[in-house]
Amino acid sequence: MSLRKSQKEATRQRVLDAARELFEAKGFEAATVRDIARMAGVSVGSVFTTFASKGDILSQVMADRLDALYAELDRLAPHLRGSTPDRLRSIFAIHYAFETRRTRLFLAHIAAAYNWTLGPTSRPYGRNPRLRAVVRDCLIDGIARGDVDPAADLDVVVDALMASYAWTYRLAAWEDADAEAMSAVMDRHIGLIAGGFRPPTPADR
Repeated sequence: MSLRKSQKEATRQRVLDAARELFEAKGFEAATVRDIARMAGVSVGSVFTTFASKGDILSQVMADRLDALYAELDRLAPHLRGSTPDRLRSIFAIHYAFETRRTRLFLAHIAAAYNWTLGPTSRPYGRNPRLRAVVRDCLIDGIARGDVDPAADLDVVVDALMASYAWTYRLAAWEDADAEAMSAVMDRHIGLIAGGFRPPTPADR
């Protein structure tokens, strides 16, 4: 790596490290690019040379974290047992256990999803294709197992599950709930949502 590229990568990493701490401490809206530059020890211009926007910085911070989460999921997924609702509960429990290591950072990630000024290159919560793919793959596997209705609208089911997952984080924001408490609430949500995707029984016909 050339000296110039090495310096650019070092700047990029300092910006990401500073942003991660500031987003967790202050939230996405309150943390400014100027704050990030000051903590990183670089100029505001250097930040914008590296990233197009504050939203893109948050997206990269979360993408770096999610690499570790999905490596863990890839390792554990083949060992998940039970019905499709049970396996969905396990998948989301893994997410809660991981994200509550930095709860405020994940709250900032969720909050950014409602920032209408974000550009198309930003990836706040909801635009993450990996989580949607993991949940959808679980449902598709459930069709093969016979406990998910082949006629179910999987996009709607995935949306409902992701919305429930994000909504439970209000408990972390309002009540300082931990991963176990939020998982217990999500388990009940999954039970209700599963009623909409289970195969029809003779009594339903």
